[in-house]
Amino acid sequence: MNRDLGINLTRVTEAAALASGKFLGQGDKDRADEAAVNEMRTMFNLLNIDGKVVIGEGEIDNAPMLYIGEQIGNPSNLDQVDIAVDPIDGTTSLSDGMPNAISVLAVAPKGNILDAPDVYMKKIACGPKAKGLIDINKSVRENIENVARALKKDVSDITVSVLKRERHDHLVEEIRKTGARISMVNDGDILTAIDTAMPNGQLDLMMGIGGAPEGIIAACALKCLDGDFQAVFTPSDEQQLKRCDDLGIDLDKVYKLDDLIKGNQVLFSATGITSGSFLSGVEYLKENMARTESILLRLPSGTIRYINSIHKLDQKLSK
Repeated sequence: MNRDLGINLTRVTEAAALASGKFLGQGDKDRADEAAVNEMRTMFNLLNIDGKVVIGEGEIDNAPMLYIGEQIGNPSNLDQVDIAVDPIDGTTSLSDGMPNAISVLAVAPKGNILDAPDVYMKKIACGPKAKGLIDINKSVRENIENVARALKKDVSDITVSVLKRERHDHLVEEIRKTGARISMVNDGDILTAIDTAMPNGQLDLMMGIGGAPEGIIAACALKCLDGDFQAVFTPSDEQQLKRCDDLGIDLDKVYKLDDLIKGNQVLFSATGITSGSFLSGVEYLKENMARTESILLRLPSGTIRYINSIHKLDQKLSK
């Protein structure tokens, strides 16, 4: 996979962030998402890849662009890749003017990203120092204590990220019983999973139930960062069960990092839309310019690049 592809992937997430950032706090998730999808797809058209969307906006009947199975780029190119995209992770955060909304994507050689259904999954994630010590089948207490030992911290100094949802009331209660700290987030769990593996991250562990597509994308980033991730698919109705069955998903299996993203080549890009854990949001400047902050990860090098860009918005984003 061409290593120079990375900067062009960041141009894709930047374009989506710039387009959707205009809708900050306007309470219109649909228009924000449409803007992000349109700009992301436009930029993808410029890339010299033979790509297939394996994690995207949904099935072809429900998504006009970036749908699962869509071919992107130049079919004659030999660089065949899988693409996982989320034009906006945190649409509610964006529409409500809250933190942690990002535009994000991951790319790996063809056949390496798990083709996962849009259902819920139970997840757990941590950074490199605790890699191999988390177990989604173990108790909350065991996982927190194992991570604390690995990080040489007291349990009371461990910070666990959890999505603020009613379904997590029992999980929150179990975490509190251990004495660990809890960082609740309203929307979007890709950034919080990644934060556990960042050199200056504020989180030690991410736990809970969230979307499987977001889980796959987070796993791609964690693989670049040498972190750890485990998941169990948890479909909630017959239609989701059928979708899992159609894709060969084993509902009894614990999916580990290498099950979700194979091989040792991954590119990951995320651009902040609203400011969050470690990315600043889009800032619109005078003279019709804007500033963005992005992160670009690459495996096998493990490089972490922060990219700060100034954009002239009166020029086409595709230029």
